[in-house]
Amino acid sequence: MFKPKAALVALLLAASTVANAAFPEKPIRIVIGFPAGGPLDQHARLLTDRLQAVLGQPIIVDYKSGAGGTVGAQDVMKAAPDGYTLMLANTGVMVINPALYTKLPYNTLKDFTPIARTAMQPLALLVNPKLPVNNLKEFIAYAKARPGQVNYGSAGNGGISHLVPEMFKNATGLFLVHIPYRGSAPAFTDLMAGQVQFMGESIPQAANYHKQGKVRALAVTSKERNPALPDVPTVIESGVKGFEVVGFYGFLAPAGLPKDVTAKLSDAFKQVMTNPDIRNRMVAQGADPAFMGSEEFGQFLAAEMPRWAAAVKASGARLD
Repeated sequence: MFKPKAALVALLLAASTVANAAFPEKPIRIVIGFPAGGPLDQHARLLTDRLQAVLGQPIIVDYKSGAGGTVGAQDVMKAAPDGYTLMLANTGVMVINPALYTKLPYNTLKDFTPIARTAMQPLALLVNPKLPVNNLKEFIAYAKARPGQVNYGSAGNGGISHLVPEMFKNATGLFLVHIPYRGSAPAFTDLMAGQVQFMGESIPQAANYHKQGKVRALAVTSKERNPALPDVPTVIESGVKGFEVVGFYGFLAPAGLPKDVTAKLSDAFKQVMTNPDIRNRMVAQGADPAFMGSEEFGQFLAAEMPRWAAAVKASGARLD
């Protein structure tokens, strides 16, 4: 017996399958929630040419800056889940903001489809070169003998350069005083001048100033040493057991993205990440190539959120 509704459903499913099999058929937009020229923009530009070649369609980078990446995340959350709108986000947007903002308009785990994690970004722990310490153990001893007398600078309240030193404080029992700045540049200026004595910052700037002798890098926060600072030990090597804290970069789409489109996009990023030139240039930018597919990236996000939420709570930072 002919069943028109069943036939219609079958026809729609078949049409959807054909449409998804042909994906992509038009340009793909990658939204970044920060102004052009920053680290996320550099990361996107690094991957774009190769990604276009893999997918066979132009990639357009669209900047939707504001509220610590929240504006860009909202834009992507509201877009059609068809694979033509993606977001390049970092630790702050996806796992710090949910703990930092009391009224965040998106839910990391419910409103997005993870596509691929592409990089991890360790930090370097730095001191003013005139401080009488040559390694992290000596700094810990120096700071413990002077509770509340050692200041550390950051690029602002609630950012990764604020929270990583807070995690370090909690792991070592140190009493350090936080001095927030409006961006890393003025914080670096005061670190070099001795107005603050300690700082945690991304590798490229840290390595540059360290090599010039303007700051002293004591340790890196990744599990392994960083190629940009090969002679600088990790925090774990320096005696703080289990201390591994790194930021990440990853691509996400709106929730509800079809599984075959998700798989195609994830595989495209995987292909891009196998390119030796891409990997070398990524390291030069201060990020470690660290691909994760969709499912694994989703599990990673779920595990990271409570960890950073605890750091935000301990720091007392809140934004509205």
